[in-house]
This record gives sequence, C-alpha cells and structure tokens, in this order.
Amino acid sequence: MFDLPMSIHPTTGVQRVPPAFPCGDTDSNLPFALTLSRRAPADLMAGRAAPLVLARFATLADAMLGAIDHAEGIAPDAAPQLLAILDRDECLVLAGAASNHAVAWCHPVTSTAEARGVVIEASELRAQAGRAAAWGEPDLARWLRHRADLLDGRLVDPLWRAFAARALQVAA
Repeated sequence: MFDLPMSIHPTTGVQRVPPAFPCGDTDSNLPFALTLSRRAPADLMAGRAAPLVLARFATLADAMLGAIDHAEGIAPDAAPQLLAILDRDECLVLAGAASNHAVAWCHPVTSTAEARGVVIEASELRAQAGRAAAWGEPDLARWLRHRADLLDGRLVDPLWRAFAARALQVAA
C-alpha cells in the first residue's frame, strides 16, 4: 500500500502520539494500529519509510474514530494525510485520506479481479506521475501519486474486505 512496504519496523527513538492526537493507546497488545504514511524524501532516504503508528485501538470502530480525531487536528489548508488501519498481523483493514476535519475512507475492493484492476490502474498512474515529474510538472505528479495511493488504499486484506465494507456502511 502507499507504494511502500507496510510492515511496521521498530525504530530506535521513542515514538509518542502527537500532541494534537488525544485518543488511542500505545499498548502494542491492542489489535488495530492507526498509521500515517511517510512519503517525505527525507524519511525515505533515512530508512524511515515504514508508516508511523499514531495509536493502537481495541476495536475497528475506535480506530476509525481515532482517525477522525486526528483529522480534526489537521490545518484546513494542509495537504491530505494518508491514514491506514492495520491489524495485529500488519494487514490492511481500512485506509483513507484525512484532511479538513474529516476522513474520506477508501472503499475496499470486493474481489480478486477488482484488486488486479486497481493494481494495474495505480501502476499506470505512477508511471504517468513519473513522466509528469520529468516534464517539470511537480503538482500534477504529486496529484497522480496521491490518486494512486488512494487506489492502493482499496486493497484491503481479503479477510477484512467484507467486514471493512460493512463498517463503512454502518458509519455512513
């Protein structure tokens, strides 16, 4: 997902929940981790490309509420942040873009065939982003990469697809 490996690697520094993020817990025994994608070039070059765990939650509903709480702390003019909820085995449960006090959840694919189509489309968007960057269009390249990341957010683990889809129906 997010064009980076999704495994959560331990870091050398102490990770703390950002001050604007009051909910959740850092207990590693809780099954759902709310993570933030790190795509900044400095993070990639420093080997910190693994997602940042913002908090851990006991239920998917709590993790979804935690994502909304996190979105409320984002400045209205800031770029959207890609959030993902991972299970204990680091499988993608749900993903979305947080901005301006809300989270736009990515609806999970419903089949393997649909997942293949999403992977192909995301790959094509990334190729277009590379060409746009080469042509001196950084804004277009950034938008295309973001769109590809949102498509990747639909690639929920097959064991979680129906449950995540139902959770989004209940939340709506």
